[in-house]
Amino acid sequence: MRIFWERGYEGASLADLTGAMKINRTSMYAAFGNKEQLFQQVLQRYTEGPASYGARALQQATAREVATAFLNGSVRATTSPGDPTGCLGVQGALASGSAAHGALTAWRHQGVVALRERFQRAVAEGDLPSDTDAGSVARHLMTVASGITVQAAHLVAICNKSPMPSYGAGHPPERRRRRASISA
Repeated sequence: MRIFWERGYEGASLADLTGAMKINRTSMYAAFGNKEQLFQQVLQRYTEGPASYGARALQQATAREVATAFLNGSVRATTSPGDPTGCLGVQGALASGSAAHGALTAWRHQGVVALRERFQRAVAEGDLPSDTDAGSVARHLMTVASGITVQAAHLVAICNKSPMPSYGAGHPPERRRRRASISA
């Protein structure tokens, strides 16, 4: 997972992938079929692991709590020390060709659909005004979360290239001391 997360689909060579898994190409093809099928399994594992904040956020009691948990989760997942910065699904889409594009588009769409359905429930329960466009709220929240991941990766790139003092892995000391949080 880490190789795809760090380098994107196109940037992850078969040598990188087999080296990380400590298997040869024949074993990789036997176990996963091809690189695209491996990527789809990695995306599923990422959804159940680092990106699981999305499913947990949907379980919150109110729409405000859903949005807060979703954005806090996005910040934590994309800036967690020891993990690559950014989101596998967003960063991968920015640098992917046609082989992974469909899987990444479907993955992001599923996230928007899940948020939309949760906000529709919030409208039905009276938690949001009856004239709320749940789809627009869901797309807006996903857009903000995507912006967070792009900015997280961009900040690290800037820190790694600028003449700033070295903080280790390009992260300022305050990031290593605490995780960012978004408050309501």
